[in-house]
Amino acid sequence: MQLSVSRLDPSGVALATVDGEIDVYSAPTLRDGLTELLQQGASVVVDLTEVGFLDSTGLGALVAARKVAEDSGAQLPLVCTRERILKLFTITGLDGVFTIHPSIDGAVAALATGGTA
Repeated sequence: MQLSVSRLDPSGVALATVDGEIDVYSAPTLRDGLTELLQQGASVVVDLTEVGFLDSTGLGALVAARKVAEDSGAQLPLVCTRERILKLFTITGLDGVFTIHPSIDGAVAALATGGTA
């Protein structure tokens, strides 16, 4: 799994682009990377469009990061278009916990208008 971070706008919103597989080996790196960003007080858009595999530890890492976001007053919207990954969020009920957008632009627009994650 690769995690790259960039800033989306002057307000401090960060984009975390994840590529590859999020599993028991890579989930801690994802959790720690997102936690570090969120503790800086910025909302983080997590782009999962290039994630080919996500297991329960990956979901756990995202849930842990969401808790950090909530505690720091930030938001953690996700961007995902792969049906296989979206189905995991639906099956686990996490589609009701996370706001999932089909595009980065949609996630950023929702943040700008007060959308929740």
